[in-house]
Amino acid sequence: MATGTDPEATADPEAGAARGVHHPSRAAIPVRHLRADRWWLSPAVTAAGLFAFVVYSTWRAFANADYYAAPYVSPFYSPCLAENCVPMRDGADWELFGSWWGLSPALLILIFPLGFRLTCYYYRKAYYRGFWASPPACAVAEPHKKYTGETRFPLVLQNIHRYFFYFAVIVAGILTYDAVLGFRDENGAWGHMGLGTLVFLVNIALIWAYTLSCHSCRHIVGGRIRTFSKHPVRYRMWGWVSALNARHMLLAWASLISVAVADFYVYLVASGAFDDPRFF
Repeated sequence: MATGTDPEATADPEAGAARGVHHPSRAAIPVRHLRADRWWLSPAVTAAGLFAFVVYSTWRAFANADYYAAPYVSPFYSPCLAENCVPMRDGADWELFGSWWGLSPALLILIFPLGFRLTCYYYRKAYYRGFWASPPACAVAEPHKKYTGETRFPLVLQNIHRYFFYFAVIVAGILTYDAVLGFRDENGAWGHMGLGTLVFLVNIALIWAYTLSCHSCRHIVGGRIRTFSKHPVRYRMWGWVSALNARHMLLAWASLISVAVADFYVYLVASGAFDDPRFF
């Protein structure tokens, strides 16, 4: 639809060279956007939430302390792959890295769930809008001079998301094992349940729901099928994953919060600030 205006003439003369939607090849609209609502609120809240998690997880990852209180181990530190890990009774305590590793063992494992979330389709949308304003919101012009998508370094690395999915499944399996260990007491006897057990069960349920709602999982389950009627089992599974995929954003936030809550709960118990209430 023609606007009847000259792109070069309607661009702000003080803005210098044309940029973004003010490029001569785009429709000439004199204002940045026509939205009258508080469009900035969503990206602002998203940026604040992600920033808060980054600050918290960075503190806990480098703390290298108060991450194990039998039978609970923080999801930030499981599996523990370094020799300097706190000994865990029957936990995922694997000394693959010797004494030469002097940093926090969390740094060895967080790269996998972090890589999975950083390359996740929803999180890409979230932090592109929240931190880079690319674009800040629907129907709002972005402030960048040019747009190259994810075709150049480093954003081209987003394509490895499908491979991080496999690692995410392994980590989720290990965290499931940790949640099962929550049915023991501090001495290793089975048949006990504390508040921490409930926290870990909710956390692992949300982690599995988020992981399985991933677009890569949906493609793995139902991709490359020409006729669903010839693959009824995969079609049924594809339907289940698709139902989860419709709530991918909600599950992304819920699982992010639950991971932080589970870690903080272990921190409180391990530091002695809180005693784990026992149900039985």
